[in-house]
Formats: sequence, C-alpha cells, structure tokens
Amino acid sequence: MKRNTLKTTVASASCILALQVAVPVFAQTTMLMGSASHNTAGSTVTKTTTTSRVSLRPQQPRYDYRPMPAAAPRTVYQTRTVYVKDDRTYFQRHPKVKAATIGAGVGAGAGALTGLVTGRGVLRGGAIGAGTGAGVGLVRSSTTMKRHPIIRDVATGTLVGGGLGWAGSRGGGRTIAKTAGVGAAIGLGVGLFKHLQ
Repeated sequence: MKRNTLKTTVASASCILALQVAVPVFAQTTMLMGSASHNTAGSTVTKTTTTSRVSLRPQQPRYDYRPMPAAAPRTVYQTRTVYVKDDRTYFQRHPKVKAATIGAGVGAGAGALTGLVTGRGVLRGGAIGAGTGAGVGLVRSSTTMKRHPIIRDVATGTLVGGGLGWAGSRGGGRTIAKTAGVGAAIGLGVGLFKHLQ
C-alpha cells in the first residue's frame, strides 16, 4: 500500500515537474498571441490578457491653414456699345463745308461787285467770285495749312487776287497772272507781319 502511494506521489511529482517546465513555454507562446497563463505548484492560477486598441475609423486629412498665394491680377477687356445722340447741325459736323459755303457767298458778292464796276457782267463776276471764295474757304479751314500759317496767307492772297483779276478782265491770261501775283505778295506780307513778330 505504501508502495502504491509512493508511486502515485512520484508520478504526481513528475507530472507537476513536467507541467512546471511546460507551462512557462506555453505561457511564452501564448504571450505572443495576446494572452498569458502562469501556473506554479501550490499557487493560484493567474490569467493575464493584453489587448491593444485599434482605431477602425479612417484618418482625418490634415488641412493646411497657411494662406494661399495671391493670384496674379488679370486684365479683363469688355466691349460696350454706346449710342450717343448727336444734336449738332450739319455745318457743325462738317466744318469744311461750312467754310466753303461762307467763302462762296463772300466771293460771289465780291465778284459780282467787280463785274459791275468793270462792266464785265454781274452774273459772270458772281460765278467766278463764288468759285474763288469756296477755294479760299477750303484753304483757310485746312488742318495742313493751319500748321503753316504763312503759306496759308500766301495761298489765300493768290486765290483772291486771281479771282478778282478774272472777274474784272476779258479773260486774258496776263491780267489774271498779274493780279494773282499781286495777291500773293499781299498775302506774304500779311503773313509775315502777323506771324513773325
């Protein structure tokens, strides 16, 4: 009886020793898996569980709150149609026509008077004077001639002299040339006197 008890005790002790050797190895392997059991002979069994928290939510994107660089200014062109009512008269819109008309009127009067005085005909003198006066009006209103005032005065004198000579003569070329030359000389003198002070 004592032998059986001794055998049982030895067997129990060897099992306990085997368990003591095997339990730490088992505990290490289970520690890697997330749980551990440690058992020693004559002590209570302790169970330790390790858990790790894993976030299953997707990570929020990080926002860059730095100010954006200023964009280069762009130039935008817009086309707009504007209708303006023109209240000007015809002669205000066409100053050269106005100058030619006034010159023709003055020239017609001067030519008619010249034809009456010389006896060459009032209508003939008026027609010649009207044409000459229209030419004088165009010369005086020309923008090119306004930049050259002396030449403008010479041209005006030439036209006036030639027109008066033509209206008062019988149509001879010599008389027209002489009066045109006299008119040019008078125009040159007036221009030099006015503009070379």
